[in-house]
Amino acid sequence: YNQFVVDMHKAGCNLVVLGGNHDSVSVLNETKSLLKQLNAYVVANTSEDAAEQVIPLCNRAGEVGAILCAVPFIRARDVLESNAGDSADAKREALALAIKQHYQRLYAEAQQQQAAQPNWVPIIATGHLAAVGVTASESVRDIYIGTLNGLQADTFPPADYIALGHIHRPQQVSKNRPIYYSGSPIALSFDELTHKKQVNVLEFTSDKTLQLDLVEVPTFQPLAVLKGDLMALEQLLQQYADHSGVPVWLSIEVTGQDFLSDIQQKIQQLTQDLPVEVLQVKRSRKIAQTDSAKTAERTLTELTPEEVFAKRLAQQDFTKDPQQPERLTLHFAQTLASLHEQEANV
Repeated sequence: YNQFVVDMHKAGCNLVVLGGNHDSVSVLNETKSLLKQLNAYVVANTSEDAAEQVIPLCNRAGEVGAILCAVPFIRARDVLESNAGDSADAKREALALAIKQHYQRLYAEAQQQQAAQPNWVPIIATGHLAAVGVTASESVRDIYIGTLNGLQADTFPPADYIALGHIHRPQQVSKNRPIYYSGSPIALSFDELTHKKQVNVLEFTSDKTLQLDLVEVPTFQPLAVLKGDLMALEQLLQQYADHSGVPVWLSIEVTGQDFLSDIQQKIQQLTQDLPVEVLQVKRSRKIAQTDSAKTAERTLTELTPEEVFAKRLAQQDFTKDPQQPERLTLHFAQTLASLHEQEANV
């Protein structure tokens, strides 16, 4: 991280670091004032002062080339006061409105700065959230648990470009507006192997037209998914016998009836002399569904925390209060999200 900041400074580039839902606000803010001396601007969380989040981006000649509404992950507690007794729908609407108003305040400040420039410069806005209609991957966590599943495109102001994060797959949110997810620059889960990684490079012409260039990111860490029974997997693994360079990260899906309690040890024996690293071992989804009753054969590595909690709920009798499972599931999701945030603060 620090080396990247230094390298960007040597290249004469402005760098803006935005806090995401995985990031610790306090950790990012520790070096905020220091990094500013290297033309690196850290925006870890939202601020009541709009000017703190509106950043003029300068070219190598020191001239303002764009104005950035730097919006990090917006935590509900930073923009919204929770009222006891509010319904889920009321909370959802209040949060969506608070986020929209935050964008409007920043955009108004950006317009004032834009008007003060001798020549027209574009206004760019960012965001770390899920928009309605996007396609996510399995490593993307819900960030507004139980209240907000996605934001409409009209949440965002009429900026000249809106760069969004959180969703790992590159995609355009609205066909009629320049709202894009560039996606993560590296694959963060094995289901992301089917699409290319990219960086979105923007250029605005003298007539204010946006030219968008999608630059493909090279693969620095090879990943692969192997499927089959133990005999087939042994044969598939031999393709890496002569592999050189960075070890291949593998996800192994066991089919047939070979998923035994000691499957991890068997896979380790098959791969111990190969230039691979097994990150995930799971049974075929069809086999898992067929054998769902055979819980003794399933391991915790196959289950998500949500699945474990759901199985525990299934063992409980809620005939006296049929709504209790829904409330408990919501509380569990909120607790799990809080734990993920605490992990980021460590």
